[in-house]
Amino acid sequence: MATKLFLLLAVCLLPVLVNANRKPFQIIGKVYCDACRAGFETIKCSYIPRAKVEIRCYDRVTLRLKFSVGAETDATGTYSITVEDDHQDQICYATLVSSPIKSCAVPDTRRNKATVILTRSNGAVSSIHHANAMGFLQNTVAAGCQELLRSLLQDDE
Repeated sequence: MATKLFLLLAVCLLPVLVNANRKPFQIIGKVYCDACRAGFETIKCSYIPRAKVEIRCYDRVTLRLKFSVGAETDATGTYSITVEDDHQDQICYATLVSSPIKSCAVPDTRRNKATVILTRSNGAVSSIHHANAMGFLQNTVAAGCQELLRSLLQDDE
């Protein structure tokens, strides 16, 4: 009986002990201004310093916010957010909050958040996770965008 109890405790506590010794997650991503309003990064895009972003995690069943932590992008438009805990059963996103550039402050609804995985229960080994770039739309389309987009969409044949 004591052996069965020990085995049960070992099986239940092992994941907790393993995760307790892990390093925190580091989420890294970029925030850009979409000068062509294309919905993706182009050579006309610029990266936004001092943009505000958050990591938000929601309960998978109720969709209630369970965790959030914010950060600001550096001079290169890159953010790095440390998340200490494992958010095993939660749905987590990096999310745009605000842009300091008035002419580029409307989040692109197609690129305003990026899914991030914040658990090791899936076998993830690395503590560094890269999120997809997120973008704000410039109020007016920059000169040369029409030609750029046409060239990107051209068939090479």
